[in-house]
Formats: sequence, structure tokens, C-alpha cells
Amino acid sequence: MMSDIHLAFDHPESRAAAMAGDTPMDRISLRDYVAEVEIGAFQAERGVLQRVSFNIVVELAPVTGPIDDDVDRILSYDALTEAIQFELAAERLNLLETLAERIATRILSEPRAFRVFVRVEKLDRGPGALGVEIVRSDDQAHNLATPIDAPVPHPLIVYMGTTAFASSQLPLWIDALADTEQPVIVAVGLPDGPWPMASTKLTQRRIDLLAIEQNAWTLAARDPRCVVRASRTELDWAMKHDQLSVWAPSKMVLDAVDGPKGSAIEMAAWLGMELSATELLVMGEELPQGCNIPTRALDVDGPVTLS
Repeated sequence: MMSDIHLAFDHPESRAAAMAGDTPMDRISLRDYVAEVEIGAFQAERGVLQRVSFNIVVELAPVTGPIDDDVDRILSYDALTEAIQFELAAERLNLLETLAERIATRILSEPRAFRVFVRVEKLDRGPGALGVEIVRSDDQAHNLATPIDAPVPHPLIVYMGTTAFASSQLPLWIDALADTEQPVIVAVGLPDGPWPMASTKLTQRRIDLLAIEQNAWTLAARDPRCVVRASRTELDWAMKHDQLSVWAPSKMVLDAVDGPKGSAIEMAAWLGMELSATELLVMGEELPQGCNIPTRALDVDGPVTLS
């Protein structure tokens, strides 16, 4: 039991350290995140925005195997800010206790999150900060009667073949993709022209993937809205923030236990199935076979419309 009174007012990191057992956990933290919120049970707090501060510490279960500098093997810091933003947008609340509980529950839905410390404080209700701090563990979250499910974005996958790259209308297509309300991920094929050939299938597979990524970077160079992303974490973040992505497939394809073995367009179809895409639009190539999501061809040189 903690006896140092200063710990009650210190950052939750100090509380987490004081409550550590014989096997200390890894931690990530968020300090002094401030948002303007309408919250409170009093009539004077209705229709009024007030500053609310969030401090969070998450203890993590150990990673099995090396991290290898791989963003998909860690709990992203974005999970903390997104938990706050989602719960603030869900509904108006009266109590900081309710808000803290919901944020903690959402963070504990992450696979590696073991225990979370959440401190929420109102900054404008008096001369000092008024707040609440809670500690929750994953077993408490799993015992909740009504689990909270995070929204899953369903993207539109657009495959651009060689013909699409050569089309004079490509800038107009990028405008149309950037303006759609649905998250969009662009997948590209092999570049037009020769590239190195190898004597073994495994080596050639790596070369082909790198050639596809070279094409992805070529597209990104044409328009700053086309941002190359290689990991599931990056793609998820971009979808949640309505940003246009160009897929660099090497990492996800090579890391997948049962990944795609075929052509670039078959990889695009696989990505669509992995991300529960609403549709695969194909520009400049034949439609893939055996795709489990709706597939449609677009005339690259025809009217620029996604409908």
C-alpha cells in the first residue's frame, strides 16, 4: 500500500511505478492532452465548452519475440488519443468518472494493454484542477457486461495498372479519390519497362515487390496527397483520418501467414479482403478472379467518376 501522499498528485507514471509488482511492465504514456469538452452535471456546464486535461499510462504485456523496429508489433500512441477522441464524440456526459471508465475500457481492448491509469481533470471549474483518476486492468475490462466496439473503417481499394499511370486524366482521378468521403487505398502494379530478373522464385518475388513499391513512390511524387504506407498500423491511421494512401505491399505480404502468392492485382484483392473493403475498383487491367469483395472496372480515359 502506498503511503507517500505526493503520489496522489503526481503523474500516473509515478503511481504505476509504485504499484509495480515483482515483474515491472513496459509502459507508454500520454501527458497533458487538453481538449475542449462540454461535460458536467450542473446546468451552468450545459452548452459551455471547458478545458479538460487527460493523462494516461498503459502497462503492456511483454512482446513475444523481437520487436525488430516494427510499428505493427507495438501499441501505437495513437490508440490513446483516439480512445479519448472517440469517447468525447460518442455522447455528452455528466461525469468525469464515466468518461475515464470508457477511455480505460477502450484502451484495454488493445491486445497488449494489461493495466491502464487514466486521470481526467477539469481546468476551468475553479482556481485549480478538479479531477478523477482510475486504475483498470484487462480482466476488469473483459468482465464488463457490454463491451465497447471501436468503429472499423471500410475502405475503397483502387488498383492502378500501367495504362492508368500513362493516362493524361490521372491527376483528375487523384482529385476524385481525394474528394470521396470513403477512405481510399491505392494499389499499383509493376512499372512499365524492364527490371531485374532472378533465377529463383523467392528472390524474384522480393524484386517484384520492390518494383511495385518503386511504382508507388512514383505515384506519390506526382501528388503530395498520395502518401506511401507500408504497415497495417499506418493504413488504419490514415483511414481514420481520411487520408489517401498508396500501398507499399512488401511488409504486409511477406509477414502474412497466408498471404497472396500471385500478381499485383491479386495482392490488391487480398488487401481488400483483409481490410473488409467495400469494393475493388480496377483501372487499366482485367478484373481479378476469385475476389470475395465487389469488383468493378473503371475506364481510365472515360468520365472521371467513381459512381
